[in-house]
Amino acid sequence: MQESTFDLIANDGSRIHVYRWLPSSDTSVKGVLQIGHGMAETAARYAEFAQSLTQSGYAVYANDHRGHGKTAGSPDMLGDAGSDAFHWMASDMMNLGEVAAQEHPGVPIILMGHSMGSFLVQHLMYAGHERYAAFILSGTNGKRSLLQLGEKLAWLQCSLQGAAHHSLLLNAIVFGGFNRAFRPAATPFDWLSRDQAEVKKFIDDPMCGTICTAGFFRDFFRLLLEIHLPHNMAGIPKDKPVFLFSGEQDPVGLHGKGVQNLVAQYRKLQLQDIEVRLYPGGRHEMLHETNRAEVTQDILEWLERHLPLLSGAAADTDTETNAIADNFPADSL
Repeated sequence: MQESTFDLIANDGSRIHVYRWLPSSDTSVKGVLQIGHGMAETAARYAEFAQSLTQSGYAVYANDHRGHGKTAGSPDMLGDAGSDAFHWMASDMMNLGEVAAQEHPGVPIILMGHSMGSFLVQHLMYAGHERYAAFILSGTNGKRSLLQLGEKLAWLQCSLQGAAHHSLLLNAIVFGGFNRAFRPAATPFDWLSRDQAEVKKFIDDPMCGTICTAGFFRDFFRLLLEIHLPHNMAGIPKDKPVFLFSGEQDPVGLHGKGVQNLVAQYRKLQLQDIEVRLYPGGRHEMLHETNRAEVTQDILEWLERHLPLLSGAAADTDTETNAIADNFPADSL
């Protein structure tokens, strides 16, 4: 595997740190997987997964989102993604997709997101789908209740303490109940994986587990509300494949129920190619779970089954992207 990093200059001039994993020099690239990571983690955590994909001929790209990893710039900036955070994160992802397309012309690009990244992908499925041939959602969920209350609370805290205030309150509201099903819990992050070594890696990583700001949560609640509005979901193309996978014990996906509800929504919209895997006993991070080799193999098999169709559509995709990255509308979230 060839591993490298570079900085992507965003539309507002920000520097976005990107990881690029390529097959060995004697292997041609047959597909690109672009990854959007989750909240309070870093794209660097996908290197092991990327190694498996590059061995099968895929190039893998993943950027650290704003307020995350090396894009944040310094430890004290972790969790603070700035104003209109998720608009800019989505725009950054679209720009990275353009870079991948330029570096691998004519090759299908599949967009995958985990957790928070999966909700950004859900947004791009209707607001920026032209660049991508297919979508993969990991640790995701469908329409949720009480999000408007959460958004109002976040707005109130922004008004009282400022948008840059790192919010223990909102963090507790979002994540506080996630360990409840795994008592007695050895750590506050047992809900991530049954693999305690992987949980320890997360805890020991200074780039992971940060408390996000009130402004971050305000914008996050807004994203979650907007991605499931009927007029937005109606814009999802019906002919592009979607693969969803999650642990049956993942609290983010309501222990499988939220994932199944999202699948039901997609089927109601008449999406033509939807597959879902719910792994018994699995928790939130299936790519860091005890059976991650099985999960990786399932993803590779899904990619291989779809690659002939996706490759045929890649050239058409290249002609459909003239109004997505540079002209990404500021009010699209």
